[in-house]
Amino acid sequence: MPLSTSRKAQFSLLLLLTVLLLGGFLATSLVSYYASRDSIRDSIVNTELPLTSDNIYSEIQKDLIRPTQIASMMSRDTFLRDWALDGEQNAVPMTRYLREIQDHYGTFTSFFVSEKTRTYYQAKGVLKQVREDEPRDIWYFRVRNMAEPYEISVDPDLANRDRLTFFINFKVFDYEERFIGVAGVGLTVDAVVKLVDDYQRRYDRSIYFTDRHGRLVLTSAAGGPMGAQRGQLLSEVPGLEAMLKVLPKPATGRFDYSEGGRSHFIYVRYIPELDWFLFVDKHEEHALANIRHSLYLNLIICAAISLVVLLLVHQAIRRYQRRIAALATTDVLTGLPNRRGFDLLAAQALQEAIREQSPLSALLIDLDHFKNLNDTHGHLAGDQVLRGFARALQSNLRQSDIICRWGGEEFILLLKGTGSSTARQLAEKIREQTEREVFLFNGVNLRITTSIGVTELQGDENMDRLIARADRALYRAKQSGRNRVCEDAGGLQS
Repeated sequence: MPLSTSRKAQFSLLLLLTVLLLGGFLATSLVSYYASRDSIRDSIVNTELPLTSDNIYSEIQKDLIRPTQIASMMSRDTFLRDWALDGEQNAVPMTRYLREIQDHYGTFTSFFVSEKTRTYYQAKGVLKQVREDEPRDIWYFRVRNMAEPYEISVDPDLANRDRLTFFINFKVFDYEERFIGVAGVGLTVDAVVKLVDDYQRRYDRSIYFTDRHGRLVLTSAAGGPMGAQRGQLLSEVPGLEAMLKVLPKPATGRFDYSEGGRSHFIYVRYIPELDWFLFVDKHEEHALANIRHSLYLNLIICAAISLVVLLLVHQAIRRYQRRIAALATTDVLTGLPNRRGFDLLAAQALQEAIREQSPLSALLIDLDHFKNLNDTHGHLAGDQVLRGFARALQSNLRQSDIICRWGGEEFILLLKGTGSSTARQLAEKIREQTEREVFLFNGVNLRITTSIGVTELQGDENMDRLIARADRALYRAKQSGRNRVCEDAGGLQS
C-alpha cells in the first residue's frame, strides 16, 4: 500500500474513533447530568450525607489511632510498671520518661496516675493528688472502674492552663494483671479543629459537633452553622428555628431546614466514644454547583480518555508497522538480523567507531561443507544446525556486539571497541567450540566446522571495504583447508 494511502486510512480511522468516543461520552455525560439534577435531593439525604458522616467518623478514629497506640505502649511499658511497683521512690525518672514521650511523639501532654499513691505525674513534674471527692478527678475513678482497657475523653488539662484536650486514658496493670494506675497522652482540641477544617475542605460540607444538649463543642476555625462559635447552643443560631422544632435536642437522623432562601440538608450521627453528635450540613446550591463541576470534569475526563484511546490506537498502528519492519529485517530461521537489518546496525556502529576513534573488527564465518550436510541428512537437519550454531554464537558475544545471518550458511559479526588481536582470539574460540559441538537431529549426532575471516577497520574506510577484506580472509581460510581462522590486515596475510 502506498505511504499516502496508508496515512489517509489511518487518519480516517482516527477521525471515526474521535467522533464515536466524544459523541458517546458527551451524550452519556449530559444524560447523567440531568438525571443527577432531578434526583439530587434523594441523593443528598439518603446517600451523600450518611456516607460523608461514615467517612468522617472513620477519619476521626484514624486520626486518634496514633495517640491511642502511644498510650497503649505506655500502659505496657516495663519501665513505667517497674518504677511504680518499686515504690515510686523518685519522681525524676518518671517525669523524664513522660517528657520524652511528649517530645518524641509530639503529644500535647502525657501523664501517669498511680493507684497506690494517687499521685498525678506529668511531664512537668508531680501535678497533684487525685481524690474521689474532687469533681475534676472523676475521670480517673471512672477509668479505674470501667471494663474497657481505655477511653477517649475531652476535658480541661490542669497542667496546661485548662486547655480543652482530647485525653486517651489507658489502664495500667502489673505483671499479674492487677490495676496499678492510668497512663496516657493528650491532644489539644485546637489540633482537632485543624482536622475539622481539613474534613470540610475534603468533603465540601459544613461539619460541627455538639454535646447531648445541643451545645457546640467543636467546629472549624470559621465556626459552626452561620458562624456560631463553640459553646453556643443550636437554639441560639438564627435560621435553625424550624429544624429545632423537630430536633430540640440532637438525635441521629436526617433533617432539613431553610436559611436565607437556601435549602439545607443535615445528617446527624452519635459518636459514642466522645458522647458527641456529629453534624454534616450541605445546602442544595452547593450540590448543584458540584454536579455542574462534575459535568465539566466528566467532559474533561472524557476528552482525556478519548485522547488516550486515540494515542493507544495510534501507538498500536505504529507498533504493528514497526513489527512488520522488524520482520523485514530479521531472519526467520535463526531470529538474528538479516542482511537488511545488519546494514542498519552496521552503519551506526561504523559512525560510532569513526566518531570515537575506537577499533571495530569484523568476523565473517562460513559453515564448512554445509551443502554436503544438507544433501546427506536433509534440509531440516541443516536448519537445526543453523539454529544451534546461531545460539552458540550468541553465547560468546557481548550485548553491544552485532551478529547477523549473512546468507545461507554464512554469518557476520561486528565487534565494537575490539582490535584484530582480540577478534582473532574470539574467532579461534568460536572455531574450537564449533568443532567440539554436537547438534542432535532425529537421534543423529551432527558435527560441523567453521572457516572464519577476521579483519579490523582501518582509517576512514567504509563498511563495504571492511566486509570485502573479511570476505577475502574467509576465502583464504577455505582455500587453506577450512576449519581455520585467517586475518586480513590490510595486505598482511596469516
